[in-house]
Amino acid sequence: MSTVTIIGGHGKVALLAAPHLVEAGHRVRSVIRNPDHREEVAATGAEPVVADVENLDVPGLVEVLSGSDVVVFSAGAGGGSPARTRAVDHDAAVRSMQAAGEAGISRYVMVSYYGAGTDNVPEDDPFYPYAKAKADADAALRRTDLEWTVLGPSRLTSEDPTGLIDVDKGSGEVSRGNVALVIAATVEEPSTIRRTINFDDGSTPVAEAIRAS
Repeated sequence: MSTVTIIGGHGKVALLAAPHLVEAGHRVRSVIRNPDHREEVAATGAEPVVADVENLDVPGLVEVLSGSDVVVFSAGAGGGSPARTRAVDHDAAVRSMQAAGEAGISRYVMVSYYGAGTDNVPEDDPFYPYAKAKADADAALRRTDLEWTVLGPSRLTSEDPTGLIDVDKGSGEVSRGNVALVIAATVEEPSTIRRTINFDDGSTPVAEAIRAS
């Protein structure tokens, strides 16, 4: 049994992923900023851990992550100001990578978005700060010695999960439930290490799709 710590544990995807990880036999710790969310997180089978990753330094994050085998970064500013977007989606993410290394945790899964980058995003586009923060965080992770995976779901929907995805097809959308299944499968699948997996809803069972891509 591994201990999986989800940073951003009250997010919609994280709340769906935690039960799958618990069902697979993992101990799941979900890091949340708001203590009022403890009950909802605990209902998923995860252990709520209250910590403000936006403001914690690396030693503080080492303390939060200590004892984990896997880190899943699923936090985000949620469309806040550009400064806060940078602070959460990039700065906190990079500190968590450093903390994982210092805590002796090798496995790190980043939830990003499909084809993250700024090549086709003008600097005056409201989406630019998010695209830049995520792309820079992904690049920072790829430069580490961690056993990383970058997950790139396309536009998120609230449709029921099908358990079926396509990798690198670019069809345009994926249910949050399927993203949750991909996270859980990625934690289980060593062949995903040091790979970026961009995916949509599709026609191939999740475990098969992420192995074959």
